[in-house]
Amino acid sequence: MQRRTLILGAAAALPWAAQAQTQAQTQTWPAKPIRLIVPFTPGGTTDVVTRLVATELTKALGQPVVVDNKPGAGTVLGVDLAAKSQPDGYTLVTVANSFCVNQTLVKNLPYDGLRDLRPVGLMGMSEHVLATHAASGLKTVADVIAAAKKQPGKLSYASFGAGTSAHLSGAMFEAQAGIEMIHVPYKGQAPALNDLMGGQVTVMFGNWPEFRQHVHSGKLVALGMATAKRSPLAPQVATLTEQGLPIESNSWNGMLARSGTPDAVVQRLNAEINKALQAPAVVQAFQEGGIVSLAGTPERFASFIRSETDKYAQVIRKAGITAES
Repeated sequence: MQRRTLILGAAAALPWAAQAQTQAQTQTWPAKPIRLIVPFTPGGTTDVVTRLVATELTKALGQPVVVDNKPGAGTVLGVDLAAKSQPDGYTLVTVANSFCVNQTLVKNLPYDGLRDLRPVGLMGMSEHVLATHAASGLKTVADVIAAAKKQPGKLSYASFGAGTSAHLSGAMFEAQAGIEMIHVPYKGQAPALNDLMGGQVTVMFGNWPEFRQHVHSGKLVALGMATAKRSPLAPQVATLTEQGLPIESNSWNGMLARSGTPDAVVQRLNAEINKALQAPAVVQAFQEGGIVSLAGTPERFASFIRSETDKYAQVIRKAGITAES
């Protein structure tokens, strides 16, 4: 009886011991460098935003926040590394639109985005513009629609890759305009933009920060902003909504942690991210780069992810888009 009592007492103490250990770890967090995975190649908007925020987090947390670029499989590779990491706050991942898109687009996804990862905080957003090259002769959305209807299947639109925000925006454009174009996927925005300026493709949805200088130089024609109302970053460009096509599209990014990461760690990270977005160096870089700050709570980010996932799922299913299309 005495032995049984001792065993039961020890078993009952285990949860309390585990809880005490977690609390102790949370109080000393961070006690070592933090790995921040970026599932994209260096140099893109998400990578730039992540590095700006990581610099400020390093100052605030007193430990290095090391950015680790792990591109591959449409961001699945990098996100999966975070989804299978320890839930201790020492491995984080920055995601973008593709995180929500992949929930529907990718068959046999090696993780469940809503179950295996938890939102920490949104960071930045780049508004999308629909543009064409200067030699196309197209000046308005009406011009594009008329040309596409006159020669079905001849006009083309580029994207950063199958299932990216640029691809889905193009699919929405086709559906709402009642036209058919040829989708030309590229491995990233840079090569797609180069071919757009070279006239190899007709139109493309892309990030205003990267398109802005080419529009101002006359190499590209901005046909319309994919925003609900005129962007303060491009007030001279009419929205697609003004031209009869209510399409809202952008590229956003935010930070996730492994599910099970202590609440106190997530709340600390969220608070420091929001502070980082207000740092003078970050504010200036966002203004110069045409990036909009999206500070907020983890709960806001969670709601945003659910909304984005549902939105893209509808587009993907309606257009019959696959990872290879």
